[in-house]
Amino acid sequence: MKVGVILPQGWTGEYDGWEPSRAWRRTVDVARQAERLGFASIWLFDHFHTVPRPTDEITFESFTALSALAAQTQRVRLGQIVICNGFRNPALTAKMAGTLDVISGGRYELGIGAGWKRDEWNAYGYGFPGTRERLAMLEDALEVISRMLSGGPHEHATYDGEHASVANAINLPKGLQQPRLPIMVGGNGPRVTWRLAARYADELNVDGLSPDELRKALPVIRSRCEEIDRDPDSLLVSLHAWWGDPAWSEAGDGRVAYLRELADLGLSRGIGLLQASAQSDAALESLAADVREAGLEKA
Repeated sequence: MKVGVILPQGWTGEYDGWEPSRAWRRTVDVARQAERLGFASIWLFDHFHTVPRPTDEITFESFTALSALAAQTQRVRLGQIVICNGFRNPALTAKMAGTLDVISGGRYELGIGAGWKRDEWNAYGYGFPGTRERLAMLEDALEVISRMLSGGPHEHATYDGEHASVANAINLPKGLQQPRLPIMVGGNGPRVTWRLAARYADELNVDGLSPDELRKALPVIRSRCEEIDRDPDSLLVSLHAWWGDPAWSEAGDGRVAYLRELADLGLSRGIGLLQASAQSDAALESLAADVREAGLEKA
């Protein structure tokens, strides 16, 4: 199992009271440290407001920030965990993703989900559709994005409802990775989200599940692949470990055991934020030490 780190960007309040230029320098420093320590990947959230309540504090936007970070790193893979599909037209998302893959030299991975943070949707003028509609929008978007990034038949790729056809949405770049850049679907919905991951994605990222919950979820995820005659082993499964979970955030024997347990379950990678990384280099250094102690890969 590989380990990736979510960089501080302000969403969880780690930059409260900071000047923007100082906060950005720290984000860059943590990205470089993660690469230097050998972590496999770096990630950002795709949020506009702080959590749990919106404040005036810094939250850096994910695509522009990742583009800059791609130019500041050489090896580490990068992506969002995960973008809110409703914030961008899917044709635009495909174009942005392909561009970022070129900028990064073929290191970008597109993480995408239906979105959930109501205050952001409303504040930025998107409204907030119900769950069923947001999931339907995600399905349409995955169809469009996967076709566009793989060079599929644009004349058949349409996005119905309030959005226009993307039949003429050409001139991407499609990115450098072949046959296309990886798509990771994020979410915990067994009936819809996991079926969408089985149909469209290279990876399913589940959110904050405990090892016991993962044991129950993994057979269901495999069954979603079997429903469409997909080899279940071809769909990677990863975990977004919550920053407030002591199993992830507290260094030492407990975290080593936690990482080993995740690896034993067959996860492809664990990804999480250490809020303390905004303040000190010691946070990632201790995580790297625990990863080594657990006998896992960082890269």
